[in-house]
Amino acid sequence: MQDKAQATGVYRPQSNLLPMLKLTALFVALTASLLAAAPSSTVSEGVIAAPVDQVWAAWTTIEGLKAWVAPHADITLELDGRMRTNYSPEGRLGDAGTIENRILAFEPRRMLSIRVAKPPENFPFRERVGEMWTILYFEPTADGKTKLRIVGLGFGADETAQKMRAFFQAGNDYTLTMLQKRFSQ
Repeated sequence: MQDKAQATGVYRPQSNLLPMLKLTALFVALTASLLAAAPSSTVSEGVIAAPVDQVWAAWTTIEGLKAWVAPHADITLELDGRMRTNYSPEGRLGDAGTIENRILAFEPRRMLSIRVAKPPENFPFRERVGEMWTILYFEPTADGKTKLRIVGLGFGADETAQKMRAFFQAGNDYTLTMLQKRFSQ
């Protein structure tokens, strides 16, 4: 003898399962809406008063980085290369204050993507910083300047991730301002 579902071709869950299924669907919907509501990226953009070649060099050469980012810097511009900086004049590369980024990808004079591989010792989000990455877009303007767009991606929806997102938003805004000042002199 066939059961009712096989006979009619329609599956009808037992009535005691319906409340649990409804609750599960509600939970999934609420979780999805909360995740969608939390920003997962940062964007900082502005115009630098220099051509793309100069702005690219400011990010991708040792001399360029030392001229505006940090007194101690080095970079190996290659896939999985590294960019190290230390902001302390008394510091040195490799000490506890050094930030080491890995180069994820690049397209010369157009895009550079990095991820923090080793944060400085006092970095407030040491355990989570590997979840995010940064992409820099370099675009020439009609008047010979450079539009720079800095995008941070990979931030989760939880409170710590959102604090880290706010930290990087402020940091990337500051970085953009410092680069603008470097080329306004």
